[in-house]
Amino acid sequence: MIVKEKTHFQACNLCEAICGLEIKTRGNEIVSIKGDKQDPLSQGHICPKAIALQDIYKDPDRLRQPVKRTADGWQSISWDEAFDEVVGSLKNIQKEYGNNAVAIYQGNPSVHSMGIMMFAKQFLKQLNTRNRFSATSVDQLPHHLVAALMFGHDMLIPIPDIDRTDFMVVMGANPIVSNGSMMTVPNVGARFKALRKRGGQLWVIDPRFSETAAIADKHMSINPGTDAYLLAAMMHVITQEYDLDLGCLTEHVDSVENLKGLFENWTPEKVADITGLTAASIRDLVAEFCRAERAVLYGRMGVSTQQFGTLCQWLIVLFNIVTNNFDKAGGAMFAKPAVDILSGRKIKTETNGLAAGFNRYQSRVKHLPELQGEFPVTTLADEIVTEGEGQVKALVLVAGNPVLSTPNGRVLDEALKNLDFIVAVDCYINESTRHANIILPPTTILERSHYDLVFHALAVRNTARFSSPVFKAPGNSRSDTEIFLELARRMKNRPGVLSSFKKCGEKLFLRKAAEKYLDHSLKAGPYGRSHGLNLQMLKSAKHGVDLGALEPCLPQRLFNAEKKIFLTPPEFVNDLERLQAGFIANKAEQDDLKLFPMRLIGRRDPRTCNSWMHNSHRLTKGKNRCVAHIHPDDVKRLNLTEKKKIKVKSATGEIIIDFESTDTIKPGVISIPHGWGHNLPGVKMKGAVEHAGVSINNITDTQFFDPVSGNAALNGVPVCVSI
Repeated sequence: MIVKEKTHFQACNLCEAICGLEIKTRGNEIVSIKGDKQDPLSQGHICPKAIALQDIYKDPDRLRQPVKRTADGWQSISWDEAFDEVVGSLKNIQKEYGNNAVAIYQGNPSVHSMGIMMFAKQFLKQLNTRNRFSATSVDQLPHHLVAALMFGHDMLIPIPDIDRTDFMVVMGANPIVSNGSMMTVPNVGARFKALRKRGGQLWVIDPRFSETAAIADKHMSINPGTDAYLLAAMMHVITQEYDLDLGCLTEHVDSVENLKGLFENWTPEKVADITGLTAASIRDLVAEFCRAERAVLYGRMGVSTQQFGTLCQWLIVLFNIVTNNFDKAGGAMFAKPAVDILSGRKIKTETNGLAAGFNRYQSRVKHLPELQGEFPVTTLADEIVTEGEGQVKALVLVAGNPVLSTPNGRVLDEALKNLDFIVAVDCYINESTRHANIILPPTTILERSHYDLVFHALAVRNTARFSSPVFKAPGNSRSDTEIFLELARRMKNRPGVLSSFKKCGEKLFLRKAAEKYLDHSLKAGPYGRSHGLNLQMLKSAKHGVDLGALEPCLPQRLFNAEKKIFLTPPEFVNDLERLQAGFIANKAEQDDLKLFPMRLIGRRDPRTCNSWMHNSHRLTKGKNRCVAHIHPDDVKRLNLTEKKKIKVKSATGEIIIDFESTDTIKPGVISIPHGWGHNLPGVKMKGAVEHAGVSINNITDTQFFDPVSGNAALNGVPVCVSI
């Protein structure tokens, strides 16, 4: 019997770029995976990760039915048995210790799953616990806090209009490798090429001469963790040496009068030594930015994951506003997604911390503020090991591997051993889920329908795309949607499904629930009436639909009754005092410099995504990519010339790692990629263990964080390097 070849058009869900794919199959085999040239957003671009989607689908290490940890090892159990034990255990723990005894951690893959985004909350809300954590506070919490306090909604995040800008400054980001982050921008290399072809410029500010810096017009090599000082100096120049003209923005901001006084003393000369940049180069940067007709400043991981991460993101937004490059073509703009995940938020009468869902209560141990009901993950281990009322006794772990991805992973790894019960929704037994009592594995992206709810809201162009399943899911499998709806139903002790969509049979509902919800959201969205957009239309448009370039949307898009941008939230203004104190302390830091003279920064590899994908031989074969990068001057100074491995030590621990000598890194700085360290006992991922590497988060510190947001500080960590 000849099996015909079929062609499927999908979107990749392995990173924020959401590239369109053309997948050819024959029966249950994948013949090829290529970029979809007709996708309006990615235009045929893909990276190596997309090709490895087939590796996840076929991976023998991937779990396909629930497993239970026993004294004799992992044992396969039925879905009914698994659901019963999970719900029973969580209920018993909450009955004995209170609701807050159960904690929730949602990993980064959660936002790449339509089912989790739509239906996990139906289960998680029933737990009614304050101990909620996620990967958000590992890398992007400052973005959300700035959006909440300035615009009234934590997801109203400005995006660089890269396709129309004339001058783009990239701080602490490497979009050539990441394809954007908090900026969905596939095929970014072609977009940068187009920028320069139309006479524009790209400048990069980074301690590394990164892949993005290599194609830029100018690279400014800044000292790690000092970006806030540079940004304060840029604000000084623009407020003291230029006439402020906000143009149409003037009527949409609360006030600009006090900005001049805030930055009066932050001269470029003052910050030159601490940043490693000359005062002249700082003024040149501002001058070139202001000279461009359309310019945008963008900062990401390197500026978010430091001790002044929130201050950095506030100053970036502020600089775009005061240079009249906000809500304007070619500047920083807001997306208009087909499914508006921001809708439904009630307008508050004023924008302050409490009204924006910030700091309404604090964590039990470190007293860190919550944002939209989540605590920073830097305190998760504390909440587990610190005894007393409210101590965490159980964990719901959703698509995450915090042992590798959060600060001081060794401490969290030990803490997880103390819990009475852990349930993980994951398809692998990894460094974190190995501690689980029950693991509930969902189907893969190739076996379920998909729509990117979050990343269309962060995209540089408004588009929409729906992905139908490539393969039929096995009868004994469960999708994310089915898992969370069933858990919700059993927690509620209801015999029927928990939804208003009950017109079809229960089995059909569970299979189609996400699609029904999506159809409803598309019709209610901004293009439902104007374009007649619904799920059927989206399914018919197999390559997706182009909904146009970003458009000005102020003041209507703001989520406060005043319809104003709040330029100077007190939480941010007050932190300028800490910046000043840090400046003084840095001058007197000589004793610390003797102990830990180098500064650690992270690095991302184009063939991986955080701790994902390391079980794919296709992506991990070849040279070892878990290596430290050190400048040749440091190699010579530390007498490392004849060595292959080095010891990197911080205040919390040490690791042994291979290193490379390279002049792409600033002297005094060491760069180590994140997401590795697959060498712990009990990990059931043969490929990952084969390419184990070491975890950078064994030398980061839960006490080293941004106190305004609580976000982890993973860059600028003081370390020493030795043989």
